[in-house]
Amino acid sequence: MAPRPAGQSASAAPGRIGIVDGLAQLAFVIHGILERRAADHDLSATQARLLGVLRDRKPTMNELARLLGLDKSSISGLVDRAERRGLVARIPSTQDRRAVLVGLTDDGRSLVSRASAGFSADVLAMLELLPRSDRDVLPEIVSRLLTAHAAGQGIDLFAGLDAQAQSPA
Repeated sequence: MAPRPAGQSASAAPGRIGIVDGLAQLAFVIHGILERRAADHDLSATQARLLGVLRDRKPTMNELARLLGLDKSSISGLVDRAERRGLVARIPSTQDRRAVLVGLTDDGRSLVSRASAGFSADVLAMLELLPRSDRDVLPEIVSRLLTAHAAGQGIDLFAGLDAQAQSPA
């Protein structure tokens, strides 16, 4: 049996990367883009993810932990550092006095806007390598996969979104 090229799984057709290897490699590429764009703004990739989540919602600390897949003590430190930089603020919940919401400040919103513009440009440039027909179906496939995965974790990706973010553009 001839050895397979690196990254090609047993189930991949010749000249193609298997789905597992392909998605893993794509995740590495996207994460690398995120890290570079975050570093441009003196952020870690995790800090960039935090700000990205907060751009269209104000979750509780517990919800934030679930959305980012981190434990509560990690979230506290992450929010503390962002708060010291003036990017986020803790907001007492009007619904539950024990709960604290986290939201972007004006400075945080401005930073998210600048950072996400560069990240979006990089990802869209990479997607331009695909034929138009592939670019047309990819958003629906990715959306269904991520929504289903989140639901399996007990997370509604659309719960708590600001009304403006929920309405179709």
